[in-house]
Amino acid sequence: MVDHQDIIDNLTAHGIKPSVQRLAVMEYLVTHHSHPSVDEIYTALHPKMPTLSKTTVYNTLKLFTEQGAARQLTIDERNVCFDATLHEHAHFLCKHCGKVYDVAIRKPQLIEDTEVPEGFRIDHSALYLRGVCKDCLLAAETPTRQESPE
Repeated sequence: MVDHQDIIDNLTAHGIKPSVQRLAVMEYLVTHHSHPSVDEIYTALHPKMPTLSKTTVYNTLKLFTEQGAARQLTIDERNVCFDATLHEHAHFLCKHCGKVYDVAIRKPQLIEDTEVPEGFRIDHSALYLRGVCKDCLLAAETPTRQESPE
């Protein structure tokens, strides 16, 4: 269970004034590690908050990413999703089921070891991997049982 005060403190630490909507969106991000989209967050929160609009969710997530409280992921050209996990990590997109998974980076100094042209500064980096997740691979390997007519 997420402590409500921790969410307030997190938003405040990122220069974001907590509101009922902002708290709800951040709580959803923190408790759902599925890298949800604007639509997913809106669909989940709207029944409990009928006055919440999709525009409010979008603007809230935009504010979170601008202030560094969340990350916006654009792993593929069709979907934009969001992540409240801020430590350095990569993301894996399963091309079969569409789920996005967090992937640990064993060498976090990878960015520091990257040679950028003189005078350039890296403000953000992202490592995206695409393939097939283990669940989809297992499902593909498992023969489907065919019923024989009796």
